Amino acid sequence: MRLSRAETQERNRARVLAAARAEFADRGFRDAKIDTIAQRAELTRGAVYSNFPGKRALYFAVLADLAERAEVPSDPQRGADRREALGALARAWVTSIGHDAPARDFLPEVAAEEVTRRPFTQLLKLDALLLSLALEAFDPVVPPPGSPPARLVRLAEVVLATLHGASGLAAAAPGFLEPFDVISACEQLAGLELNDWWAPPPGAVVAGEDRPWAPPAVPDLVRGAEVTPDEDGVVVVLGLNRLAAAEEAVRNHALVTLALVTGTPGELGPLARLALARLCVPMRQAFPVGAWPRIRVVCDETGALARAAGVPSVSDETETAIRVEGGRVVARAEGSGAAHAVSAGARVRA
Repeated sequence: MRLSRAETQERNRARVLAAARAEFADRGFRDAKIDTIAQRAELTRGAVYSNFPGKRALYFAVLADLAERAEVPSDPQRGADRREALGALARAWVTSIGHDAPARDFLPEVAAEEVTRRPFTQLLKLDALLLSLALEAFDPVVPPPGSPPARLVRLAEVVLATLHGASGLAAAAPGFLEPFDVISACEQLAGLELNDWWAPPPGAVVAGEDRPWAPPAVPDLVRGAEVTPDEDGVVVVLGLNRLAAAEEAVRNHALVTLALVTGTPGELGPLARLALARLCVPMRQAFPVGAWPRIRVVCDETGALARAAGVPSVSDETETAIRVEGGRVVARAEGSGAAHAVSAGARVRA
């Protein structure tokens, strides 16, 4: 049967990813050659570049694909409290693709240029927020009267630093670190107190709006399932350099859908998917479903969700938020503070 154009493109993309995975595993990122990848895939060099803008983009796509397709136990042993959940998270992490041969050059490659360092830093901040929300679900942090809202983001950052550091050492110094020690260390971190408080930022101006809301179905990276974000709540479109603003939306307890956008989706889109999958896949194994963060995170590489939200042009500095009520967009804000202002239900300017 003759394949359609779309089916042919999908088949070729899968062949390139498989060939690239083998090439990166055998030769490492720096010594891998696009021509060799094309030969392994039995395609032309042009066919590789028609699917991926460059070798680094292909590398990130390979790792993202591996992370998203990682095997998950049919009956995962999820933790009943913070300590058990962090131990289970670390156990899933140290057996993940972060320790596979293709991943050994990941952190050095991200660190090589500002164009990848800056968004990766923001992606880790988003990961820390997601992990903190899961940790807080076990035993909500109650601040003293009159204090800013409490959180566990700094604890989550320490946990992620431990896990990413373990992955880096596994690649750079195989055999140096005992994986079970990493698991034990993360369990011990559950009781670490860092006096972590969050102060709400000043909000942006919120403008009234009234139009139908008809979003597309999109994959939620937190839950690993497709959703249609059409309920009452807040949709925030954030460029990869603005991801720290996600916290400004979720702390107001609205149902939040976060659309990650970038001016270079071919390269940074896979990096975003990878950073989220490396946390969310093991987190789904380690934390009970009731503790999974309520926020939905979408890597909006095609810009479909952004366009539905009225943001036709995006960059890594984008910050736009809309509020949805009864199937209609009723409020909107743009620029710094937009996520907080809309999710807090700030007064709408006529």
